Amino acid sequence: MAVPTVEQLTDAVVDAAATAFRELFATGETFYYCVLITTGDALPPYIAAWSHESLANAGDPELDRWHYASSPYLDFGSQHFAPVRDLWFARPAIDTGDCRTEYDLRMTALESAMLRLDAADVFGSADARQRLMINVEVVPPDHTNTERAIRLNPPESITQWLAEAAEPLDDGTVA
Repeated sequence: MAVPTVEQLTDAVVDAAATAFRELFATGETFYYCVLITTGDALPPYIAAWSHESLANAGDPELDRWHYASSPYLDFGSQHFAPVRDLWFARPAIDTGDCRTEYDLRMTALESAMLRLDAADVFGSADARQRLMINVEVVPPDHTNTERAIRLNPPESITQWLAEAAEPLDDGTVA
């Protein structure tokens, strides 16, 4: 197999995430947080989400509100991401060669995928979209999560997240 391009990675993530998020939204719950999660080593992504209904049933709503790992929808639709994982592992290992370039390529694919999904109204439009925060989050969290959240969202959808969960930017501010 040839080394997959950033476009091929993006296309695969769009296909997998669109299917998974649409299945998630079919539950009828009201979601306010939908993200792709990856690690600091840019391993293959998976989704996490919170709805108002699931938060009402959470053990500690104040701690769980933005915590991907506490989400009852952690890795939802993982079966749709098998092609993504295959392409991801066909890329050079992140710890070989120019690891920064490879990391940036993978993050570009993930952010581009979320932008395309948003443009296709997968996350809703108008008022509905303003009530839903989307992101590509790296764990453990760092300032780039905040930078991506600002690029990916209308300001109205991230006001509460910025106040409660955002990592400070490089200059020490939180947007």
